[in-house]
Parts: sequence; C-alpha cells; structure tokens
Amino acid sequence: MTASAGAALAAELRDAGLDWIVPDWPAPANVCAVATTRSGGVSSGAYATMNLARGRDEVDAVAENRRRFERFLPARPVPLAQVHGAAVATLERTTTVSPIADAAVTRELGVVCSVLTADCLPVLLVDRMGTAVGIAHAGWRGLAAGVIDATVGAIADFGVERGDLIAWLGPAIGPRAFEVGADVHHAFCDADPGAAAFFGTGRPGKWHADLYGLARRRLARAGVSHITGGGFCTYSDTARFFSYRRERDSGRMATAIWLAR
Repeated sequence: MTASAGAALAAELRDAGLDWIVPDWPAPANVCAVATTRSGGVSSGAYATMNLARGRDEVDAVAENRRRFERFLPARPVPLAQVHGAAVATLERTTTVSPIADAAVTRELGVVCSVLTADCLPVLLVDRMGTAVGIAHAGWRGLAAGVIDATVGAIADFGVERGDLIAWLGPAIGPRAFEVGADVHHAFCDADPGAAAFFGTGRPGKWHADLYGLARRRLARAGVSHITGGGFCTYSDTARFFSYRRERDSGRMATAIWLAR
C-alpha cells in the first residue's frame, strides 16, 4: 500500500500493539482496509479475545469488542445479514437497516463495507482511481453461487472498468485443511471443469479445496487481472484466527474497506 491513509492506519494499529492485517496491495492513497485477528478484545474461552459476532458470547464483551474495532474506522459499519448467497448491497450514508447480502459496494466517502468470517474468504475490491470499493463474503457456497462475479458487476455498474479493479484475498481456511465432499466438487466443476485444478485428491470421495485458487479463477473470469493476498490459513493458525471448522463454537473476525474522507 502506498504512503497513504492505509499506511497511517497500519501505523496506528502498530502503536496500539495489534496484529491486525492491513492489506499490502497497490490500492489508491484514499483507500483504507483492515482485517482483524483474535487479538485486541475482551472475550474469553472459545471467543478469546476479539470476537465481533453476536451469538453465545457475552453481549457486553461483543459490544466492547465492536467499540474497539470501530475506534479505527470512520463510521460504524452497516452489518450484513450474511446467508452464504450472492446478493450485493449498495451502501450509502443513509443506509441503516442490515441488508440480507453477502457482499457490499459503495462509492461514498467514509462508508464502511464489512463482513464477518471464520474460515470463509473475505475478498476486497477497489478501482485504481479510488472511486469505489467492495467486499465479498466468499465461503464455498457463496463463491459457487457467484458472489464474486456479482460484486465485480456491482462496482462495474458505477461506471468502473473491470480491468481497472484490484482485489485482495484475506484470511480464510487453507487447502490442506479444507476437506470437502462431492457436493462441493460438483458445485464448482459441473459448471466449470477447469475448476478441478483447485481440488486436490483426498480420502475416497473427498477433496481438498483451494478457496484462494477458486476465488482467483472467479475474479479472472470476471475481468479482474490484478489479484493480491492469500496464503493465510484460519484453521491451522490457532493463535491468530478463529475457525468454525476447527471449533464450531467459534468467534468471528471482521474485514472492512472504505474510501477515506
């Protein structure tokens, strides 16, 4: 990332002693993005410490974690009601109701697009001129349903050329840990035989799916050629990331992106 609003955010996080991730990507100077980790919160047990999702965690702990997260944002994120689908919400400053969607886009300054994950893949998008940003919650169901294609299309509807988009792939489960069955293999390979390259052979009737590779393929097919990030594994890095597959009673991390004012 250039010496910019993003670099200032990274410095602020370092000063706070947080290991949250600021993408290393060639985003325009007015673009900020961050992915939280398990550190920096007050939750305990399976949710230790920076759980940002409501559920079985203590309500007060989640509220405090969200307050700490929002300290680094220009505004409170509009939470999405994530359902592992392909719907995209266009967010504005006046958006107050949580849309039922697994992706969000905006071209308004200071509006934060954010998703929660714990193994699913967060995908960030921005155009080279810094006029629009987007984010997608891409678990295997959403990825197969076309959430990346829909998010790219929603930004293109702003008048952005697809070839001008830059993508960053955030923390998700890695291929060595992501064993799947025939349903997942069919969901991708029946419609796109080339996707088979991203399924390694496992036990009989099982494969190891590469979410990062599948996302890169979808992005490329949608017209996005500059793709960065990847290489994390939420399942194996127990100290840094929550993982639903590792611990079903798990917290959630947030990934966010916005256009700085």
